Amino acid sequence: MPCQTSDELEAILEEAKHYTKKGKVADYIPALSKANPDDLSIAVYHPDGRCISAGDIQESITLQSISKVLTLALALIECGEEYVFQKVGYEPTGDPFNSIVKLEMSNPSKPLNPMINAGALAVTHMIKGQSVEERLNKILSFVSLLTGNEHTAYSKEVAKSEFETSHLNRSLCYFMKQHGIINEDVEELLDLYTKQCAIEVNCLDLARIGIIFALDGMEPITNRRIMPAHVARICKTFMVTCGMYNASGEFAVRVGIPAKSGVSGGILGAVPNRFGIGISGPALDDKGNSVAGLKLLELLAEKYSLSMF
Repeated sequence: MPCQTSDELEAILEEAKHYTKKGKVADYIPALSKANPDDLSIAVYHPDGRCISAGDIQESITLQSISKVLTLALALIECGEEYVFQKVGYEPTGDPFNSIVKLEMSNPSKPLNPMINAGALAVTHMIKGQSVEERLNKILSFVSLLTGNEHTAYSKEVAKSEFETSHLNRSLCYFMKQHGIINEDVEELLDLYTKQCAIEVNCLDLARIGIIFALDGMEPITNRRIMPAHVARICKTFMVTCGMYNASGEFAVRVGIPAKSGVSGGILGAVPNRFGIGISGPALDDKGNSVAGLKLLELLAEKYSLSMF
């Protein structure tokens, strides 16, 4: 089993940390531009409850696109697989995560997969409730269940910053509304989506989520089923094929584990039947992935033979 000591993990982190200089923090969302690009931390959560870590794992980040995996799981639980995939496809895309081009080219006009912004917005639209507040509380409760952290909340500053700059996401929503993929008020959907993306977690939270996916929906300490096994497997499949934006193919070759990144610099990893990984490294590459976080996972995969392929 990897990472038997914190010292061992710390040495790998220090090697990867040099790569923070090759990236820059997300500045198109003003609130995220305040992050320290030199930060890097990791937590590795084992099935027996042990957590090995390096760096400041209590440093809070927002979920951003990592939330797409969690709302997909929630929508699958609430609505069922058949309904979800009537509205969203299964296929990877080589386009950027916020691209609109495939919506125009697809027939019927539905997002290619739940990990791009259009698909994630369509999935969030499926979360049931009478108001934005009720639906957000349902998402927050689900994240709390996964992390074991009953104090889960969202950053009002980040949510407001994202909402005010979500012009492209508004365009995606209006296009999908025109074609019947969504049918609610666009501003309400964006209000919910930006708050969902602004949910605050740390590396340990991400690693705890990761171990539940790694164990096909089971919480390891209590042996409680958090989600159906088929839901966990569907989510992990999308993490492999689409989880690292349009660098997913290269990531599958170099690392080969189910993972999902976010532009806050977070990465959620789920090594099947072995452990969950949470990473925070705000300096991003040109695809929107944590540049040092990717290197950290690559070093871990090479040292400990993590690839599932």
